[in-house]
Amino acid sequence: MHGAVMLDEQGSVVRPALIWCDVRTEKQCRDLTAKIGHERLIQLTCNPALANFTLTKLLWVRENEPENWKRVRSLMLPKDYVRFRLTGERATDMADASGTLLLDVSLRRWSREMLQAAEIDERLLPSLHESPDVCGKISGDGAAATGLRVGTPVVAGAGDQAAGATGMGIVAAGTVFAATDRPALDPRGRVHTFCHAIPGRWHVMGVTQAAGLSLRWFRDTFATSSSGAHESYDRLTAEAAKIPAGSDGLLWTPYLMGERTPHLDSNARGALVGLTASHTRAHIVRAILEGVAFSLRDTFTLFREMNVPVTSIRLGGGGARSPLWRQIQADVYGHAVEIVETEEGAAYGAAILAGVGAGMWPSVAAACAAVVRVASCVNPQPAAITTLNASYSAFRRIYPATRDVFAPR
Repeated sequence: MHGAVMLDEQGSVVRPALIWCDVRTEKQCRDLTAKIGHERLIQLTCNPALANFTLTKLLWVRENEPENWKRVRSLMLPKDYVRFRLTGERATDMADASGTLLLDVSLRRWSREMLQAAEIDERLLPSLHESPDVCGKISGDGAAATGLRVGTPVVAGAGDQAAGATGMGIVAAGTVFAATDRPALDPRGRVHTFCHAIPGRWHVMGVTQAAGLSLRWFRDTFATSSSGAHESYDRLTAEAAKIPAGSDGLLWTPYLMGERTPHLDSNARGALVGLTASHTRAHIVRAILEGVAFSLRDTFTLFREMNVPVTSIRLGGGGARSPLWRQIQADVYGHAVEIVETEEGAAYGAAILAGVGAGMWPSVAAACAAVVRVASCVNPQPAAITTLNASYSAFRRIYPATRDVFAPR
């Protein structure tokens, strides 16, 4: 999501895409917010101006690469460029478009006020579709490049998070992702409100930028075997499983790439707090797993403030594969967590959307009811809940204590 792909009049790429995690656009975020106003920006797009979002990247190119910008005749998101090459159609879906800062998320249409304020011509943008809608067919060139049959229908699809939620069956209000039947807003923009992959529904999403990355960074940087190879995740988590809940006082804030929820601060930095000579590698690994869960818990705290109901929690992605991380999340949230049969939720969700578009099921909800199944449930441990509640309280005090240390000077 959020990547900026720019094409010229011939449909050729003007410059390498600025991808979602490229946060060079802080100045453009400030300028856009000053021009429109923070409150009005959230009213229009349901989100604040963040460096991850597409519009800020377009403004950066216009400001810093004017010769490239003069050549731009078409704007699209990364997966939509793939569709363009497959079908020749310029199209996108509501869920992915929600992360551009150009969509009126409540009304599910391009925002004329945002386009006018940003001085972006709507003719540069792709057509908008709901996720299960067929919006193109495989062309001759697409067939030659892929082996797919000419005329195969292509649906609009979705951004990774909305597709992942679909693949886990999170389609009704009250289940954490969280899906809602209204565009729920946080006035401060600490969580994102996007259109869901299901027509007529929205989702509220908190983002921890370096969730899985935290453990990967530690392993790749510090955890090598005697042969020089990286230790396996299974080995590291097996060591961490021997450490008690709370990591004997060690805390980790996973802000390796700044942070979106709840801080909206690209200058936030990771911190390992409370180290003593008695702590081991296993303590650090467990603290990382707990710290990511604490960061995710911040989103649940905001959901309660917004009156977004939470009745069940499903885990997906790499963290759902680790038995220890599953248990840690259940203990940190103080709530049972469910694991679905299919681990690759986003790919599975994309396949479900394609099936609905092809007429295999009448709706996304019907498709999920037919093919998404819960494989297991992990219940929280009462003793661990008490310990981790205390750790979470300490975790929440770290960012305010370190914010000024890392602020730009």
